[in-house]
Amino acid sequence: MLNAADDLLVERGFAGLTIEGIAQRAGVAKQTIYRWWKSKVDILLDTLIDDAREALQWRTDETVSAEENLASHLRRVADFFEEPAGQVLQALLGHAQLESDTAASLRDGFLKEQRERDMTGLRELLARDHGTTVDDRTLDHLVDLLLGPLYYRVLVAGTPIDRELVDSTARLVLALAREPSPKA
Repeated sequence: MLNAADDLLVERGFAGLTIEGIAQRAGVAKQTIYRWWKSKVDILLDTLIDDAREALQWRTDETVSAEENLASHLRRVADFFEEPAGQVLQALLGHAQLESDTAASLRDGFLKEQRERDMTGLRELLARDHGTTVDDRTLDHLVDLLLGPLYYRVLVAGTPIDRELVDSTARLVLALAREPSPKA
């Protein structure tokens, strides 16, 4: 059912996605779907969480630099936006602008979980980078700076994420993380 929802979203868009269509594609009755989910948004949220957990996982290669590791992660994020799961995220973010329940579900579920993974991943990467440590507030800002350009490129500009953006973002975020903290 989750794969059917992904496929139909890509084929028909958010507005064209229906419970009836998902049931037909999955070869199940509508009642079966309604036993598990109350709406197409709930189905899409579950598909997104499942797909993103693996695709957006932070991975580190000890044989390359922190910058190369960070750029590699950003390339995985860029690739994710091109996959059906990334299109699910884009559709849900768009719908969330118009529907407060969707916004709350997205923020309290997927976005919260992914933010925690991103904070942990960046913190661990920085710690391996010559013991670089930053406070939680700075780390929060660095995650915004790390992912903001990619989300902007896809969601606002509607253009692909190129290698130059990935590489310069990784380089600049690491440079900021390595700067000494200003004393209060």
